[in-house]
Amino acid sequence: MVAGLQGYRGNTLELLKKSGVSIGDLVEVKTTRMTVQGSLMPRYEHADEQHIVLKLKNGYNIGLQVNDILEIRWIAKSTSPAFKSPEAPKLDPQLPKVAILGTGGTIASRVDYRTGGVHPQFSAEELYLVVPEIAKYAQIHTELLFNVYSEHINADHWEKIAEKTAEMIRDSYDGIVIAHGTDTMGYSAAALSFALADTPIPIVLVGSQRSTDRPSSDAALNLIGAVTTAAKAPFSGVYVSMHHTIDDEAVALHIGARIRKNHTSRRDAFESIDTSPAAYVRNGELEVIHKDLPTKDKPQQSFKARYRFEKKVALVKFYPSFDPKIIDYLVDSGYRGIILEGTGLGHVSEQCYDSIAWATERGILVGMTSQCIWGRVRLTVYDTGRDLLRRGVIPLDDMFPETALVKMMWALGNTKTAEEAKTLMLQNIAGEFIARSPIERRPRD
Repeated sequence: MVAGLQGYRGNTLELLKKSGVSIGDLVEVKTTRMTVQGSLMPRYEHADEQHIVLKLKNGYNIGLQVNDILEIRWIAKSTSPAFKSPEAPKLDPQLPKVAILGTGGTIASRVDYRTGGVHPQFSAEELYLVVPEIAKYAQIHTELLFNVYSEHINADHWEKIAEKTAEMIRDSYDGIVIAHGTDTMGYSAAALSFALADTPIPIVLVGSQRSTDRPSSDAALNLIGAVTTAAKAPFSGVYVSMHHTIDDEAVALHIGARIRKNHTSRRDAFESIDTSPAAYVRNGELEVIHKDLPTKDKPQQSFKARYRFEKKVALVKFYPSFDPKIIDYLVDSGYRGIILEGTGLGHVSEQCYDSIAWATERGILVGMTSQCIWGRVRLTVYDTGRDLLRRGVIPLDDMFPETALVKMMWALGNTKTAEEAKTLMLQNIAGEFIARSPIERRPRD
């Protein structure tokens, strides 16, 4: 790697060396189609050899094909891109007290130009410093629990987050924000919804689709929405704070047990399933939509969490030609629960019947959900469903698979018998069941 020209190779590297420029320099590039000015950016180690990248004044990057470049002219010396935390804002002791717990993810990340990837590098304190506007809404205490991508989050992490959150609830915080990666944030939101059921304060998970050093980042607005909710909300419970649309018009507050990530990269990737968001934050103001949210009138000092999760629970997606030996393997491996993701109203092939019966006879909980995003399971409509009921399958109504998996892990982790866990599975603990499905697939605001 050539010093000062990180990530460039081949003809592109030779052109930059000949032009006498380095990473961070302000340059003017004349091509066959345009002339453009910007700062020369590094490239990641797996980038092609055919382009150079400039950061424009508006903050966006542009790639220029080396074969189209006629001239590169050096304008001014600069420094390589680097992050520097701004000075911490002063806190107002009259404002509500809010804790921000850091767990990692894109909201706590920035670009690594060696790999081109996004890496978790901010502590929770640094996250607060790069969005100083939140000091207008609350006194902020920050603590880093761990710093990992959300695909690495597991039940052990849920237990640690829940235990720390319960401790802060008893320490009289008015609200708690948990910075989290988006890929598995729906699972974690469900886990905390059950582990921290009856929380006396709002707990808000927040993430971003784009890192804080990108001009199109959604991190700041999502965090402002989360802190505003934690500080001002008249309701309690667990929620997720993410963009409502692709623009910066509003942040949606989704109920933690009814949330799903439905797009890989859009800023409005998260949707409430079979219901509307609980609230919105627009221009720093909280607009409550649901009228039946839990209140904040419970004592904090006596709050107790139930945060044990049984890890021997599997989520199994049924598909044509599914091999029931997969179920047999789970039974033989000591699993205590299985969530089936069936077709339509909750169906699987009759080839699975014997394996399912074997599992339930062994005392294993088997719950049925649907692969359909909207709607609910009904095992009494067709013969297949009734056959599954006779074999001990538990229909889980409109609970979607990810939430059902987490709830079964929680139910088995906090009870002594399968029957007790089954009873919990059928109770509406955190809004995971909705009495009536809406007519419209996506309920209006």
